[in-house]
Amino acid sequence: MTQERSLFPMFQTMQKIPGGLMLIPLILGSILGTFAPEALDIGSFTTALFKNSALPLIALLIFATGTQVNMRTGGPILATAGTILFCKTIIPASLIVLLGSFVGIDGVWGISILALLAAFDNSNGGLWLAFTGQYGDARDRGAYVASAVNDGPFFSLLFLGASGLGDIPVIALVAALVPFLLGVLVGNLDVQWRKVLDPVPNIVIPFFAFALGTGINLSAIVSGGTTGIILGFLISPITGFLVYMGYKIILRRGGKSGIGFAAGTTAGNAIATPAIVAAADPRFQVYVETATAQVAACVLISSIMAPLLASYFLKKAGELKPVDAGISDIDTSAGEPVKL
Repeated sequence: MTQERSLFPMFQTMQKIPGGLMLIPLILGSILGTFAPEALDIGSFTTALFKNSALPLIALLIFATGTQVNMRTGGPILATAGTILFCKTIIPASLIVLLGSFVGIDGVWGISILALLAAFDNSNGGLWLAFTGQYGDARDRGAYVASAVNDGPFFSLLFLGASGLGDIPVIALVAALVPFLLGVLVGNLDVQWRKVLDPVPNIVIPFFAFALGTGINLSAIVSGGTTGIILGFLISPITGFLVYMGYKIILRRGGKSGIGFAAGTTAGNAIATPAIVAAADPRFQVYVETATAQVAACVLISSIMAPLLASYFLKKAGELKPVDAGISDIDTSAGEPVKL
């Protein structure tokens, strides 16, 4: 049998661009939303899928992400994941809400507190797995669970609500977490469901990214992109350094501590966080367009910078050595491997 070939490898092309699976549909949606916003208002399935699908598809993604979290992971993996979560999410988010208590939710230099949280309090799990799969060990790769936990709007909602900067109802926090917790439960009760839902990110991300893009005016991308690039250049050295110090001081990983810089990223899913926060507290609606564009720029910039910084510090320590073991070696200490 002859293998069928693509006339144009769109999916493969998007994957070659860091964050491309989300960035390209987002930009295409913003082009349509800027120049032909009425095109998607014809109703029925067209409007439902290409304009109004963002929140339900994001919810599905959060549920699917939860199914990939293996609760039987061992102590070293949980210690590494906890350190990453503390250094990459808890510390930056705490500092941002502290800043917000002084300057208000408008933020500084055209960057709202909403944009800062959405860009800083999460990490790109796919990039982390790719980098640690080459230079890390089972502890590092298994620590993807940290990205599974912070890869969503929960921490942004939590810190805004707890700090008083946002009027976030407790039920909104619960509602943001329920799909993830249900996913964890289902994935650990039934391995088959975990396998079935494993490809969900590749399926839903382009669609909800396009739907989000239709609500973004290109002028917002231009203005947000400039500050977003600046923000992107700050995320990797700042949050990457925090995780690097966590590796060095808390985990005592020595020369391998440079791996921590690979966590200095913004997750592609974070592009949806501003819209979700605004749905919980309408006061943030005025920041959504610019914040979404800024976060989109951060996804791209940080996904390029983080592995470069991690490689530099590993090489400086003489530890830039590819490992032979694959992701499956997590099985030796913690049951099944944690998948993307």
